[in-house]
Amino acid sequence: MTHDSTPEAGGPGPVPDGESGLAPDTEPSAPTEPADEPIGRRVLRLRTDRGLTQRQVAEPAYTPAYISTLEAGRVRPSEAALRHVAERLGVTYEELTTGQPAHLATRLRLRLTEAQRGLTTGAAEEAAVLYEELRAEAERHGLAAEQAAAELGLGECALETGELPDAHRHFEAAEALLVAAGAPLPQRAPVVRARAVAHYLSGELRYACYLLESALDELNTSGLHDPDALLLLYTATIAPYMDMGAHARAAQAAELALSLAPQAGDPVLVAKMHRSVARTLLAEGRAAEADASLSKAAELYQRLQIRTELAHCHWMRGYVHAQNGRLADAERELRTARDMLSAKRAVLYTTQVEVELADVLRRRGSSDEAAVLLRALLGDLNPERGAVHAAGAHRLLGIIAEESGAAGAPEGSGPVTAAAEAAEEHYVTALSLLERAGAAGDLADLCRLLGDLYRRTGRIDAALDTYRTGLGHRAAPGTTTLGPAPAEPPV
Repeated sequence: MTHDSTPEAGGPGPVPDGESGLAPDTEPSAPTEPADEPIGRRVLRLRTDRGLTQRQVAEPAYTPAYISTLEAGRVRPSEAALRHVAERLGVTYEELTTGQPAHLATRLRLRLTEAQRGLTTGAAEEAAVLYEELRAEAERHGLAAEQAAAELGLGECALETGELPDAHRHFEAAEALLVAAGAPLPQRAPVVRARAVAHYLSGELRYACYLLESALDELNTSGLHDPDALLLLYTATIAPYMDMGAHARAAQAAELALSLAPQAGDPVLVAKMHRSVARTLLAEGRAAEADASLSKAAELYQRLQIRTELAHCHWMRGYVHAQNGRLADAERELRTARDMLSAKRAVLYTTQVEVELADVLRRRGSSDEAAVLLRALLGDLNPERGAVHAAGAHRLLGIIAEESGAAGAPEGSGPVTAAAEAAEEHYVTALSLLERAGAAGDLADLCRLLGDLYRRTGRIDAALDTYRTGLGHRAAPGTTTLGPAPAEPPV
């Protein structure tokens, strides 16, 4: 059969090099198939979905027999042939050759932004449903970056609802996807920070610091000076440093974060920085500056309508007021934070705020209300899920038990045995939780409380041992298990 240069109605048209308009059993050709779906099968699927015949797809340039050959995977189509088939099927050339709908990655990123907005404005469960849909779609089309972003979002949703094992799983999956795709560290920084936060909330303070310090070292020594990534990581180090008693290192991280803030392009990061820096300012006795920093963060979050972070600002402001002796203001701020987080069903964060609130209630003379609150929330905390705050709850219950025993004892009668035993039980439980988490600063304070209890009940040797343990935790301020602080960014 010869082919004319001008196609005739119902007949064959010009055939580009390497192709044939013959029937499938006349001129076979080895196909080139993408890994996910053979291109011929994709043509068959799209044609069938649209209710088109092989003739309708073929004309006017090719024969129905050629389309049959292509669908059977027995011909290697040229770019010109695929562009013709794509036009007849009503899809783009890229969609036909890759199997990915046109502008899929862009649409996925827009929907990821929508899910992130839902998460930050308080709809964690709804955001999780959308993230799961996006994760499955990105996986189906082989879009690693978008799949990693969806995994990160699912992990953040799990953090909001207190499901730490799920958060760990999603964050690790996100990092594995980015590493396999060869993403540089600045792009992986949000996942590193998220993994560290999950470990911190699980009570693994030292490992959280290890993740953050290792990433900071790599960024600062390899010339990957990305202000957003550095600000994200330095800000994340402040909370575990503070809980470990490494106040000098926390202050250094806060100073570096402040210096990076003008270079950062993300206002959310700047707001987070102000919230975290307030802790170090407070530790240095600069309560007014801490409150001012939190006010700046609150203004940014209010403008961005990010309720979770706004709740955290109320939380930190309550903490600042409590440390500064303004207990009525502290109670108001903490109740606001608790109500906002509870409305979002952010279980773990809510229980952490309630520990702070219980301390304020006790100091305001409402010990019974504080004790009821603490006992109720302990069911949501355990060594793997909020260890530091579970220890804080037991510490407060121990103090309340001691105070109630002292109040019920006649003048000069000595300690009340039942109250002392209850207090000791809570202190020892808290000590075990803090030792596991490595919260050195809190450990030293708890050892003082337990040592005082032993001394008042006549157990001098046990008191001395406990005091020595507390001094050991105070012996090396400003350090972690990692030795030297991470390298500073280049000036």
